[in-house]
Amino acid sequence: MNPHKSILITGASSGIGFYCAKQLHADGYQVIASCRRISDVSRLQAEGITSIQLDLDDSASIQAAVAQTLEITGGQLYALFNNGAYGQPGAVEDLTRDTLRRQFETNLFGWLELTNALIPVMRQQGYGRIIQNSSVLGLAAMPFRGAYNASKFALEGLTDTLRLELRGSGIQMSLIEPGPILSRFRDNALRALEANIDITNSRYGKAYEQAIARLSKPGPTSRFTQGPEAVYKRLKHALEAPRAKPRYYVTFPTYFIGTLKRLLSTRQLDRILSRASS
Repeated sequence: MNPHKSILITGASSGIGFYCAKQLHADGYQVIASCRRISDVSRLQAEGITSIQLDLDDSASIQAAVAQTLEITGGQLYALFNNGAYGQPGAVEDLTRDTLRRQFETNLFGWLELTNALIPVMRQQGYGRIIQNSSVLGLAAMPFRGAYNASKFALEGLTDTLRLELRGSGIQMSLIEPGPILSRFRDNALRALEANIDITNSRYGKAYEQAIARLSKPGPTSRFTQGPEAVYKRLKHALEAPRAKPRYYVTFPTYFIGTLKRLLSTRQLDRILSRASS
C-alpha cells in the first residue's frame, strides 16, 4: 500500500467519522478508523474497515493507538483526521470545573496528545496532512454551549499556532468548520446535558426543557442541515490539493456567521446570535 494514502481517523464509530472512513476506504485510502468502544471497532472490522480502539481521554490508549497505527502502515502516515468530539450543553454558570475539564479532555487535550505523537513521524518523512474537524462554534459563541464553544475556540487557536510552527516541514494543517450536520451529535449532547447539568436547581430550567425537546427531535433541526458528505468533500480537498486551505467552511450558517464577523460590531453580532439561539 502506498504510504501517501494512509490516514488515521478518530471518532469513526458514527456520523462524520464513520462516513468519511467508509468513503476514503472506497476511494483507495488505507484507512485506520479509531473508536472508543470495542464493540464499534468490531463492527467496523466486520464491514471491511481497519479499525482500532482509541480513547481520547486516556493517554495510554492514545500511545497504544499510535503504535498500532504505525505497525499497520509500516511506520509512516500520510494524514490524521481529528474528529472525535462531543458537545456539552449548559449555561456557563451551571458548568462545574469537572464538567468543563471532561469537555476539554476529549475535544482538545486528547487531540493535542495524538497530534504531537504523530508530528515527528510526518517530519521525518517530510510530508503529511493534519485536518481538524472544528465547528461554526469555533468562529462565534452561542448561549448554552459554553463548554463546547470554549473547546473549539481553543482548538482553533492551537491549530493556527501549529500551522505557523510547521511552515517548511512539508506538513499541511487545515480546519474544517461545519454547521449543522446529520449525525449522533445531538444524542450525545442530550446525554451530557442530563448527566452533568443540575437542571432542577438551575435558573435556566425552561431553556433546558426547550433544549431537551430540540435534542430529542429526530431528523434535521434546521433547514440548513447537511449530510456528512458535505464534510467529506472538504476533507478530500484538504487531503489531495497541492496546497490545502487553512480553513474550510461547511453549511450556510458557517458562511453566514463568518461574513457577519467581518462586517458587524460585536454587539450587533451578539443580537443576531442571541435571536438565533432562542
